Amino acid sequence: MLGPVESRSVSPVFVGRTTELETLDDALARATAGEPQALVIGGEAGVGKTRLVEEFAGAAARAGAVVALGGCVEIGADGLPFAPFSTALRALRRQLPDELAAAAAGQEDELARLLPEVGETPAVLGADRSGEEGMARLFELTARLLERLAAHRTVVVALEDLHWADASTRHLLTYLFRTLRTGRLVVLATYRSDDIHRRHPLRPLLAELDRLRTVRRIELGRFTRDEVGCQIAGILAREPDPAQVDAIFERSDGNAFFVEELAVATHEGACDGLTDSLRDLLLVRVERLPESAQRIARLVAEGGSTVEYRLLAAVADLAEDDLIEALRAAVNASILSVAPGDDGYRFRHSLVREAVADDLLPGERSRLNRRYAEALEADPTLVPAGERVMRLASYWYHAHDPAKALPAVLDASVTARRRRAHSEQLRLLERAMELWDVTPADIRATLRPVDYTEAYPPPLAERRGEPHDPAPTPLRYLDLMAEAAVAGRRCGERERALKITKRALHLLEEEQDPLRAAWFWIQRSRLTQALARGDGWKEIGTAQDLVRGLPPSEVHAEVLATAASWSMLRDPGPDAVSAAERAVEYARMVGAEDIELNARLTLGGLMVEAGDSAGLAQMYEVKEAVLARGLTSVVGRSHVNLPSALEAVGRSSEAVSILREGLRLTQEWGLRDSEAWVWVNLAESLTTLGRWDEAAEAAVSAQRTSQSAKPRGGAANRLAQLALARGETAEAARHLAAARASYGTHDPMPQHNLPMSHLALEIAAAEGRLLDARAEADRALDAGFPPGTQRYAWPLLLAAAVAESESRALPPPDGPAARTAYLRRLFDAVRTLATGSPVWRAHEQWTRAELDRAEDHTDPDTWSDVVTAFEALERPYDLARVRLRLAEALLTAGGDDERARATELLRLTRATADHLGARPLADATTLLAQRARLSLTTAPPAADPADTLGLTSRERDVLRLVSAGRTNRQIAEELFISPKTASVHVSNILAKLGVSGRGEAAAVAHRMGLFPLETLGSGTHA
Repeated sequence: MLGPVESRSVSPVFVGRTTELETLDDALARATAGEPQALVIGGEAGVGKTRLVEEFAGAAARAGAVVALGGCVEIGADGLPFAPFSTALRALRRQLPDELAAAAAGQEDELARLLPEVGETPAVLGADRSGEEGMARLFELTARLLERLAAHRTVVVALEDLHWADASTRHLLTYLFRTLRTGRLVVLATYRSDDIHRRHPLRPLLAELDRLRTVRRIELGRFTRDEVGCQIAGILAREPDPAQVDAIFERSDGNAFFVEELAVATHEGACDGLTDSLRDLLLVRVERLPESAQRIARLVAEGGSTVEYRLLAAVADLAEDDLIEALRAAVNASILSVAPGDDGYRFRHSLVREAVADDLLPGERSRLNRRYAEALEADPTLVPAGERVMRLASYWYHAHDPAKALPAVLDASVTARRRRAHSEQLRLLERAMELWDVTPADIRATLRPVDYTEAYPPPLAERRGEPHDPAPTPLRYLDLMAEAAVAGRRCGERERALKITKRALHLLEEEQDPLRAAWFWIQRSRLTQALARGDGWKEIGTAQDLVRGLPPSEVHAEVLATAASWSMLRDPGPDAVSAAERAVEYARMVGAEDIELNARLTLGGLMVEAGDSAGLAQMYEVKEAVLARGLTSVVGRSHVNLPSALEAVGRSSEAVSILREGLRLTQEWGLRDSEAWVWVNLAESLTTLGRWDEAAEAAVSAQRTSQSAKPRGGAANRLAQLALARGETAEAARHLAAARASYGTHDPMPQHNLPMSHLALEIAAAEGRLLDARAEADRALDAGFPPGTQRYAWPLLLAAAVAESESRALPPPDGPAARTAYLRRLFDAVRTLATGSPVWRAHEQWTRAELDRAEDHTDPDTWSDVVTAFEALERPYDLARVRLRLAEALLTAGGDDERARATELLRLTRATADHLGARPLADATTLLAQRARLSLTTAPPAADPADTLGLTSRERDVLRLVSAGRTNRQIAEELFISPKTASVHVSNILAKLGVSGRGEAAAVAHRMGLFPLETLGSGTHA
């Protein structure tokens, strides 16, 4: 094959771009210091983006960086899934084979979706319900792979021509830009700005990147007149005539590529014959090539962004010597260039390729695509294995041969699905649906659903390859629609998916196929919820009606499991339990393990809500089974629902332990939304345990991690709860508004609505708006408390009782009769609400005591019983609050013994309030002590050395880990905070200790005896 040929139309002198290079060099320096960098370079076609990247890449390589280039591939206007990442990873593998193998260890098969050389892309048996979580896992593994490769060396990954990027590439790039946290890594991408029209799919990505402070945008402008002169001088190897510079600058308008074209044309005496049209300008040198070279240029233009030499030889039908001479002429004329890797040819500039391709006649284009397809079918080794199926599908489609195109497009859709490229899978399936009616029936009859689809489950025996009906079910148009609907949901194209689903259900009105119709109604329910068009119950109900009375099947099991899961969150009760039990039974009968485990999780949660502790044992069994089988589609839910159930019965420490495991697994497997829910639940349990700083950090992590609205709503609720307890009422109101916006109004759930009502009630009471507080409670009471919602109902009833108890000395704003009626209503609610576990029995006692206090009945024995109930629980804030009430009751009773006991209770309460930062509780404690003329001071304890240094409790934890030799990243992982937060804590510690480094800080800690040696190896976890 030909080697590179120096082009005289390319200036050997790099012109201008000083500011841009300084930005890139600064990014390289920051990355080398351990701070990952993200850059996006935009500019019109021909302005010099590629040359800038090449110049920077060369400088980075000379500085010792490992550089990997990848380009988005355009094949007949179809992008290859993940093409630039695959190319870049392949380059990294060539340069760092051992390091990449080590970084990918244990995840080879998953990463093979991007780089087939490292493993075997997993084939799918039956329905793969991991869906969006599977794609998220692939993205997370890719990010961690790059971080590991860049842990000890600087790595530059440059991705060009983002305007051609497939949707999966865009999603992965966005994920990397949002989540890369460590490593000496530079990721940059280029795009053609003049191609980004209003509806271009890259436009939303660019808008999102503009909101990320971590991404720097570089916009390349055109050259000035002086820069054009320098470029022409480099091309001609002499100083140009000023008049020539003026003429070329005027005609090129400073576009670097046009300058090259005009400079060469002028030098060869052809400039006068050029028209002013861009297309003619681009084609003029192509048309001066020998006919054989022009023919090769046309072949390469239709073959894709890069065409392999062996493929080109098979299609060109030329003797090898003639082919090489034709290629040499095209390369010498700077029309073609040798592709990176020396395995093929590409146009030196994409604008020329587009002009040549546009100049092809329609019949000529389809003929060339047929020749490519036939050559590739005859010898599949002509292209890289990872591109073969996709390119064959594109060639046959553009050859306008439906009989060949439909099977090829379907094969490509399967490949896209296995690579988690669901956007491309959807596009290919839509293309298959387009081809369906024009494909001969005998060809369609040879296609089987088990070979091309996973969404709608085929018969179990057929899926497993067991003996079954000798005449297998042929692929149907509805199978394609089912696969497309799921692909659209997975890749976020929910509107397209919903449209396909509605069309499928319309077609099914003419058929008697209740199982398939039920399956589509379940998809419609999920899409309706995801698009905030409703709660999805009507659709689920229709599906249930369709399967009622039918024998067990996977579809039937999924309908029942979906109905049970929906009811658990919105309307728990006997019907939900029955649906979950039947879903477990049916899924077990048909071998649908993931449906069975999901249904068992739902059943366990419903049992716990109904007061049956056996539900927890079932949920633990599911968790262990999920881990043993590596079921990504269930692992996130198992580590969200089980801790939630534990928290619901007051076992908060146990919940935290499971949540720690859940964080590790969801982060390792890339389950971003599941990780967000784990953070939300961790924030709740840590709040309960009185670890408020850690709880706030967990809630912020949930907001940062979440890719959907509801986890952000849950995090905002947690932050609002903490703000209220700390006396920050305005901040609490802000977080409550954010929660309401995140949850929306289309899909109300008790687990969202009741905590928001509780918060709104407490905010109103804190601001003295008693009538508003009562109105909020009345609304909640009117709506009722569904079975299993006592964990949300008791805090709300308690808040309502406390508001009345605290305002008992004030004139009732709406009169005594209204207040009496309202208190009676609260008493009635307390009597009828189920209590269940000890934590809620304690809340019942507390609420009753507050209602008694609201009516001026204060009995020390009553409050003593409440305190005793809370002393058995892990709820320090609640315990401190009821201790304050008991102290007040004792002081009201009078007596020296009561005063002594009250003093001790107030001291304990004040210590807890100070530790938590619960200012309203601290203020109330101080006020009561002052009114009773009690002193809360005691003999000062021995000074803690950490206190003399001014360290907070969190800084003390960080210093202990610094003393144990932990890095910022290790500290972050152990304390469940971000590396950036860990870095801030370390900087604060160094400043407070007056030292300049971590070693000196460790020495100070050792000298002062802050941490016994035996504790330095253990960690404090959030």
